[in-house]
Amino acid sequence: MTDRTRPRTVLITGCSSGIGESTAARLARSGWTVFATARKPETLADLATAGCHTLALDVTSEESMASAVETVLGEVGHLDALVNNAGYSQSGAAEALDLDDVRRQFETNVFGLLRMCQLVLPSMREHRGGRIVNISSMGGRLVFPGGGAYHATKYAVEALSDAMRFEVAGFGVRVVIVEPGLITTNFDNAAVASMEGNADGPYAKFNAQVAKATKEAYAGPMRHLGGSPEAVAKVIEKSLDARRPKIRYTVTPSASLSIRSRNLMGARGWDAMLKSQYPQPKGPPAPNV
Repeated sequence: MTDRTRPRTVLITGCSSGIGESTAARLARSGWTVFATARKPETLADLATAGCHTLALDVTSEESMASAVETVLGEVGHLDALVNNAGYSQSGAAEALDLDDVRRQFETNVFGLLRMCQLVLPSMREHRGGRIVNISSMGGRLVFPGGGAYHATKYAVEALSDAMRFEVAGFGVRVVIVEPGLITTNFDNAAVASMEGNADGPYAKFNAQVAKATKEAYAGPMRHLGGSPEAVAKVIEKSLDARRPKIRYTVTPSASLSIRSRNLMGARGWDAMLKSQYPQPKGPPAPNV
């Protein structure tokens, strides 16, 4: 059981910027003992100044993950919460994706997340309490063209979280999913760069137009349906403080509206809507025989 006489401890992955950085800073202000981590620990200087403990943690490295968890447990003895935030987006038509790039994305967004859960759960089970918050996305509930690989990782996060929620509840551990929509960070840069780097082939025009649409979503009027990293951090804190947290927390109007629309439209209706917003790749007309 959680001892409320001591500060609660949390380990957060992916804190170099955006949601992870905002969450670490917010929880530190709220009195948590925060272990903020990133692949490059030099990016965590501001969080160290804000009172966070900072560690190097690369979620694609078994040695790095195991070392970080061992360090945290060695210092505080017990971890109350894990926030799996590390992740990134790459985009492009599925046929044109480099499989090594896809494997790297799954290593970061899925396998690293799962391994972090495996590393902290023995201690949580022993202490009969803990909370795991997995940062998914509205993209774990719907799919946009050109985003198949990224969406696949978030669908996987949703599935793993749903399974673990049942499996660990009897040990006093709660698993929560947070689903942000459009967040005004530099998160879109990696997705746009991955599409712009594929300028040849049958999907070149499609990738370029999807890259343009992505930029416009983050910089144009659609951004008003998005939110800041601080908005997600606030929801993460809420999910950690709640005695009976929700299974899923959606963040931003863009997430709520998009998920609701996808559910109401069905697959064919969603596809029809997407055709009005995205170019559909097409080949030349079939020759007359």
